[in-house]
Amino acid sequence: MATAAPVQPAAPRRGIKALLARHPLVSFFVLAYAGTWLTELPYVLSEDGSGLLPYSSPLLIWTSPLTVFMGPFLAAFVMTGATEGREGVGRFLRRFVLWRVGFRWYLFAFVGIPVIAVLSVVFIPGVLGSFQGLGALAPLSLLGVFVYVLFLGGALGEEPGWRGFALPRLQSLHGPLVGTLILGPLWALWHLPLFFTPWNELTTFNVVVFVLATTCLAIMYTWVFNNTKGSVLMAILIHASFNASVTGILAPLFPAPILSDYGLLPILGGFGVFAVVLVALTRGRLGYQHYRQEETDPAAAPR
Repeated sequence: MATAAPVQPAAPRRGIKALLARHPLVSFFVLAYAGTWLTELPYVLSEDGSGLLPYSSPLLIWTSPLTVFMGPFLAAFVMTGATEGREGVGRFLRRFVLWRVGFRWYLFAFVGIPVIAVLSVVFIPGVLGSFQGLGALAPLSLLGVFVYVLFLGGALGEEPGWRGFALPRLQSLHGPLVGTLILGPLWALWHLPLFFTPWNELTTFNVVVFVLATTCLAIMYTWVFNNTKGSVLMAILIHASFNASVTGILAPLFPAPILSDYGLLPILGGFGVFAVVLVALTRGRLGYQHYRQEETDPAAAPR
């Protein structure tokens, strides 16, 4: 059962704010894509990116605070303010510090996700033979990678939007599974400009694999988000843990070319199986019955 919440302010009938309030999800995704893509454009066009313009970007643009926070992060705050007012923004911020969710979820974030990542790749030919031993893991280096990906590598900049704003509304409208299957590809395609850079090669195969892998991850994220009562904090932590596992654990432990040359393809099997198991065991509900919304149903707001 949803808990009681203050009545949302009446939506204005005219102007930009009224337009945003009438179409919250569409407006959110437009703002999230535009904010990120426009700030990534200098890097994408530079010699360090696609090389279409003859200048070098002095900084990998997607790691700058401007790019990280101009997309889903900013869009989530703008749209929460437009649809729910100042009180809604306050409720939204409280979900950033919703940390009393049970120790098992922290265990899953910091142990379970790395284990799934390792199990995803060890059966791929050539990977296990490249194993460097646990001595290849440097605790301080791994901590540095985690802090980096937490603040500048996507986790903090993305999750307030994808899970904090979009997922509750998509679940209310379409249910947890279908809502997640909508969010997954939209989350994946938001990364599309980086396919025009050395980050990944723009091919149909690479894009399809990336969308499939990201959608599988989205199912896992929804399951954790719902079971932790909509904790944006936990969404941020599992996102950072996944990124750190790929960069700070798999890369030094298994320096096999297939892990560095094929994007998310190597981990698709493990996380794909995990996503299928979650859907089967929860019958597609992904923990939604445990979700306790702390604000008025966002799907009830005018679109």
